[in-house]
Amino acid sequence: MKIGFDNDKYISMQSQKILERIESFGDKLYLEFGGKLFDDYHASRVVPGFRPDTKINMLAKLKDSAEIILAIHSGDIERNKIRSDIDIAYDREVLRLIDAFRGRGLLVSGVVITRYREGQRAVDSFAERLERLGVRVYRHYPIEGYPKNPKFIVSEEGFGRNDFIETSRPLVVVTAPGPGSGKLAVCLSQVYQEFVRGVRAGYAKFETFPVWNLPLTHPVNLAYEAATIDLDDMNMIDPFHLEAYGVTTVNYNRDVESFPVLNTMFTHIYGKSPYNSPTDMGVNMIGNCITDDEVVCAAAKQEIIRRYYQAACAFKRGRVEKEQVYKAEFIMNRAGISTEDRPVVAAALKRAEETGAPAMAIELPDGRMITGKTGSIVGPAAGALVNAMKALAGINQEIDLIAPIVLQPIRNLKINHFGSENPLLHSDELLYALSICAATNPIASLALDQLPKLRGCEAHSSVMLTRADASVYRRLGLNCTNEPNLNGNRLYL
Repeated sequence: MKIGFDNDKYISMQSQKILERIESFGDKLYLEFGGKLFDDYHASRVVPGFRPDTKINMLAKLKDSAEIILAIHSGDIERNKIRSDIDIAYDREVLRLIDAFRGRGLLVSGVVITRYREGQRAVDSFAERLERLGVRVYRHYPIEGYPKNPKFIVSEEGFGRNDFIETSRPLVVVTAPGPGSGKLAVCLSQVYQEFVRGVRAGYAKFETFPVWNLPLTHPVNLAYEAATIDLDDMNMIDPFHLEAYGVTTVNYNRDVESFPVLNTMFTHIYGKSPYNSPTDMGVNMIGNCITDDEVVCAAAKQEIIRRYYQAACAFKRGRVEKEQVYKAEFIMNRAGISTEDRPVVAAALKRAEETGAPAMAIELPDGRMITGKTGSIVGPAAGALVNAMKALAGINQEIDLIAPIVLQPIRNLKINHFGSENPLLHSDELLYALSICAATNPIASLALDQLPKLRGCEAHSSVMLTRADASVYRRLGLNCTNEPNLNGNRLYL
């Protein structure tokens, strides 16, 4: 895969900027971590060369002076909001993140539930579960007029009403399972309450996207809009930065709207704000580490198309409104692309038309298109996967890698004991069978050795994948999209 980003340079520059920002304040710095600390697959897809664990590795270097607060929006708990890239609900993702942070030796101070309202049964149940597990829980409440009534917000009736989160280290990182969780408000509330307690605390923001020093309509920034269409986020020129410095930079609407709150708060506390614009608040160096803009643009455009398919399938499943599909399509138009610019789509649809049944296509790193059809034993996703492994290993496509003596017991188990109505093997079942055969068959073993080469490859299905197949493709690191079509009359995937 072509690389367009210097990851090592980024870690060095980003770490230095964070340290400089810590030093510029007094007793404590609240650092809002936007995006994902773990498993930032969006960034790795959009900026090839960016590693999914880059940010957490950087933070781990500061673990002796840092602690973490996790924020989760009460509404996301009630709606059972799903982190789409790994198909896990936000409340469960909080638990996973706590385990992951602790596994890296990082201190987790607690979880704050934002916009909390009395009587939210699912929210209260989640809070009780956390407390039983020994995790501190704090509640922050809706503030009337936020963020457009800064005088009320920065008062005892505003931020002062929130639970104060006990912290002990100079760097406090505020992160969340996903966007729109209220991280900024948590930081500002803490800075205000620290001041009331006689502690001089500062605020800064580490937000990967949008990239402030790339053009407004750069594909990387448009890909961010496509990824956040459910939040109604919109990239925009930072008017405060333009007025203060005469320099055009990119930010997004929520930060621009919230900036007067931050400005008023710092003015109220210190007599003068250290920031002249939302862009000033950030410590984002990602734009400075792009080494090949052409590679990055091409990758970002593919992500925009993937987000369109994601929205279309979510609408088909009844998870989102049609408006999100329109927004995703509009962003594609702004980027000057369409689904025809995703070659693997045409390959999958052609194979489906030829066979009259669902089909799957995978684009290998060298550009070869490998397809899988609906067979008598395996489904198209499993078929495409094994065909891709054969192609990468140079194995003749006519050679059977899995002996019938292995396949038949698995099929019998599915149908006769598990009660499955679908006799076709899913991708995970096929890989288990292939692993068994690899113990005695060197050719099967050779095929399995090719799996790491599939990471980052593009894939497309002519129908919506089952959960089992989608999970395998995701865990293998393939960038998979689906037509918003049901497989026959099956409603449950």
